[in-house]
Amino acid sequence: MRGLKIQKMAGIGVLASIAYILMLLNFPLPGFPPYLKIDFSDLPALLATLLMGPLAGILVEFIKCGLDYIITGSETAIPIGQLANFIAGVMLILPTYFIYQKMKSKLGLSVGLVSGTLMMTLVMSLLNYFVLLPAYTILLNFPAMSSSEMKSMITVAIIPFNLIKGLVVTAVFLIIFTRLQDWIQKQSLSM
Repeated sequence: MRGLKIQKMAGIGVLASIAYILMLLNFPLPGFPPYLKIDFSDLPALLATLLMGPLAGILVEFIKCGLDYIITGSETAIPIGQLANFIAGVMLILPTYFIYQKMKSKLGLSVGLVSGTLMMTLVMSLLNYFVLLPAYTILLNFPAMSSSEMKSMITVAIIPFNLIKGLVVTAVFLIIFTRLQDWIQKQSLSM
């Protein structure tokens, strides 16, 4: 039993480290604001979630964002970017896990990933409108945005970006899952 806990902790640590490295390998999408960047750091969190459960995936997301804050810092005293990344990641992995657990198939995983993408998009849209964009305005002295400007920013940039990011991560994870499906199922039974 104790060996299993150590194995889980080590697995979470390794996957969080990989997630942090993948977070650094980010790239902007043409036509979007430069601060919206795609990375594949949610892939290890998804893997941890399927192998060890939702808490493991959340811990991978938390450690990844914590490492990013400690090592690269933040433009503000409050790590707004890391907080947004953490919440977006959690919103992606939780629906994926619960739907996959009900269906236990590649179709279930696909439905879960698409649901997670939609959940991430919805939550990040609301969070940007009510918290993140106002926080950047206050903490970084950005020009204040009117309600209609924020709605426009969310409609034109935030929603499409999160949909694209979620679908790209979904496609890559489905490729990984296809190659590792038998191993993942064996490992998740033993954990």
